[in-house]
Amino acid sequence: MHTEHRRVEWRYNTNVYEINLRQYTKEGSFNAFAKELPRLRKMGVETLWFMPVTPISKEKMKGSMGSYYACSDYTSINPEFGTLDDFKKLIGAAHEAGFKVILDWVANHTGWDHVWTLEHPEYYQRDGNGNFKAASGMDDIIELNFNNPGLVEAMIEAMKFWIKECDIDGFRCDLAFWVTLDFWKKARPVLDQIKPLFWLGEFDALDNPDYLEVFDAAYTWTWMHKTEAFYKNERNLPALENLLYQYKEIFLPGTTGLYFTANHDENSWNGTEFEKYGDMAAALAVFNCTWEGIPLLYSGQELPNLKRLQFFEKDPIEWNGKYELEDFYKKLFSLRRENPALAAGDGKVETRILDFKLDQHIFGYTRKSGNNAILVLLNLSPYPGRFMNKNTGISGKCKELFSNEEKDCSADEWFELPAWGYKVFVK
Repeated sequence: MHTEHRRVEWRYNTNVYEINLRQYTKEGSFNAFAKELPRLRKMGVETLWFMPVTPISKEKMKGSMGSYYACSDYTSINPEFGTLDDFKKLIGAAHEAGFKVILDWVANHTGWDHVWTLEHPEYYQRDGNGNFKAASGMDDIIELNFNNPGLVEAMIEAMKFWIKECDIDGFRCDLAFWVTLDFWKKARPVLDQIKPLFWLGEFDALDNPDYLEVFDAAYTWTWMHKTEAFYKNERNLPALENLLYQYKEIFLPGTTGLYFTANHDENSWNGTEFEKYGDMAAALAVFNCTWEGIPLLYSGQELPNLKRLQFFEKDPIEWNGKYELEDFYKKLFSLRRENPALAAGDGKVETRILDFKLDQHIFGYTRKSGNNAILVLLNLSPYPGRFMNKNTGISGKCKELFSNEEKDCSADEWFELPAWGYKVFVK
């Protein structure tokens, strides 16, 4: 049974920019980051996702600074970043500039010395010896017990704090699928009453489709892994297309996927987008911004950042004053915001994968809404491609987003793309 939530309208054309505050500036503070707002807004960023801003547990802490995700108090601020007032000021400035702000929420577990371990030890799961239970594979965090009604109430109250105190616009819910679906079903309607929120869940829609009852957007990890495998060893385009059809089936009306080539976990543990996708990284970025879904950009991708940022130590992004990919993302983000054909999770948009029969490396699709139409062509191979214009279903004059090349998308017979190239034609 699908409950109707008050899903916020602005989610249709948004994008998400993830902020790793510790590594963003030398200072690693709210106030230092505030200076970046005009630049990010000019680039077309819509929603700012702050990694957790709560204080970090000292007990069993990893490295010299610990993990953002090992919280010691759900309703305080990590002094590393500044004060609650600094954060409120930053959110106020972000709202004034036109951003939405979502907060990373870690409901599943806390650090070992969270205030609740003393005040409410009954909120926690226990291992066979009656001790707090470490999360699987992560010994700096312990698991909460969502069968305890007291915990459920306390968690919802803690989430209320950030909406009421800081006026945030939604949550990015860490490991949402490790928490009972029941909890999210209880929490969302209560919190949406304070103000309608945007709910982004960290779970793959294919693995946990039932969580889409609550969440507006879900991760697309399967796509992330499949595209990396595609680049590195198995060039099988039909398998990728097939996966996209599977996602299409699974997303309920009003829900959609989050697409990305980097985020905090991927960058630190599995490599930068260039380590993972090499020459295909740019074509995938174009895909993320033009396919049915919400694109995510991680701190520094506009630079582009070529290093893995350390997770438990200070390791600032090496900004150099040149934002080489700023214009690339600005074009894509502006098109997304202004063109109804790129709306995500909106039933009025028709997305169609094209069949370039003999050209097995060419991935093309159209997106249409009313009179608005967009044709995206990606060459997913290391060879330049020249291929026949098979019925794209788009008639009349089109202009290419990056080069301004003009074409009659129905009459011109040939398309050309460089190796790993991309073109976005806008009617």
